[in-house]
Amino acid sequence: MPTEAVRAVGLTRSYGDTVQALRGVDLSLPPGSFTALVGPSGSGKSTLLRLIGCLDRADAGALTIDGVEVTRLSRRRRTRLRRRQIGFLFQAPADNLLGYLTVREHVELGARLRGLSKRDKQVDELLDALGLADRARHRPSQLSGGEQQRVAIAFAAIGAPAVFAADEPTGQLDHTTVDGVLAAFRVLASRGIAVLAATHDPAVSRRADRVITMRDGVVDGA
Repeated sequence: MPTEAVRAVGLTRSYGDTVQALRGVDLSLPPGSFTALVGPSGSGKSTLLRLIGCLDRADAGALTIDGVEVTRLSRRRRTRLRRRQIGFLFQAPADNLLGYLTVREHVELGARLRGLSKRDKQVDELLDALGLADRARHRPSQLSGGEQQRVAIAFAAIGAPAVFAADEPTGQLDHTTVDGVLAAFRVLASRGIAVLAATHDPAVSRRADRVITMRDGVVDGA
């Protein structure tokens, strides 16, 4: 296992001629860590997450995911890496799930995308670890917001990717359901996954191993 799940050096990203979202970001995430990424709106948090999630490409700098330098990979190879080594959680639970699939079917689909059998024992282990075993036959419309987010976590984390990136994972949840999501992040970290959550929620920062602050497209204390 590489000593760093994520290593970024000098990442820059601009939009058009006027918006410089990232201005030379350096970042290191070890396996099995839970890091909160904080900072004001417009500081570059979501842009950085999209680069780490291989949803976008940096203009300059180097980004290594699980030992693979990704900034110059083709779109096809980035997609392959994303499917096998990266989990990504969007803010809105509905954006992470398919309404016609049950909880178990979501996790089984995630397993197949990672090259596992849908009958792999990890499916049941993860459902149990995230407190979803008794909801396995339910569809998203039958779940609470916190349950939906935990299903999305299970879908993205099956097969133990190197990194799990979450954009405002508790932003649409009430306080009573946040604990379940944060406990799920702890489960992922205990399995060797590097968890990175961009957040404005103090509860996320309090539960993280480390808090990194972004301002004006740069990272402090990474």
